[in-house]
Amino acid sequence: MMNCEAYKEALGADPSASFEGGSEHSADCASCSAFTEEMQAFEIRIAAALCIDTPDLKIPDLPEIEYDNVVELPFGRKSAITTQAWLAVAATVLLAVFVGFRAVDDYYAPSGLSLADEVLAHLDHEPGALAVTNVAVSNDQLSKVIRRSSGTINANIGLVSYAKSCTINGRVIPHLVLQGEKGPITLLLMPEEMIDQATTLNGKGVNGVILPMGNGSIAIIGERGEPLTELEKSIINSVEWSI
Repeated sequence: MMNCEAYKEALGADPSASFEGGSEHSADCASCSAFTEEMQAFEIRIAAALCIDTPDLKIPDLPEIEYDNVVELPFGRKSAITTQAWLAVAATVLLAVFVGFRAVDDYYAPSGLSLADEVLAHLDHEPGALAVTNVAVSNDQLSKVIRRSSGTINANIGLVSYAKSCTINGRVIPHLVLQGEKGPITLLLMPEEMIDQATTLNGKGVNGVILPMGNGSIAIIGERGEPLTELEKSIINSVEWSI
């Protein structure tokens, strides 16, 4: 069984976590699951930053040097710049680099996406969660994931085949998968992600909805043609926030 240190080392080389034993360890370890989400979100920000259109570099024509005006300095002359001055310059450069990275990070943070776009993007990063199966996750795993979300869920909601702590808009939330009529159904419980009205979701081969619910919202996504209306009512009656 892969341990956390080996998992994180392998994840550095393959942020998709498609390496052998990766999905199993991530499903069982909430800490590594959240770490995976942060790594994948960081990969998205890097990819977005690399897509910036930049103008071609143009080097200006420099004037020819008039050697008659060049003054030679004597060998061994000490620099007029003191150690304190060099330290001040170094500190200024470090501060500028830090501010630049913070500006880029804030500009390309996933929270800049709409909630609907971020939900659909999240699904694309975890295709392994959508396995057709009749095997439910353990009650301990489900309880551990739900406890982190400031929420509760009724045990008779259906067969939960996947339960993992994930990150949406910087918040750790439960990512559950139920088994529907036409295939797996994704359920994202998002306390504190308040919306004014229901939002329709349309992705590649999937459709669903984000429903407002008290101080949060719930995303329900299934394959196209999956009947979700009755499930929506059942889920709303099964979930409660403790915030």
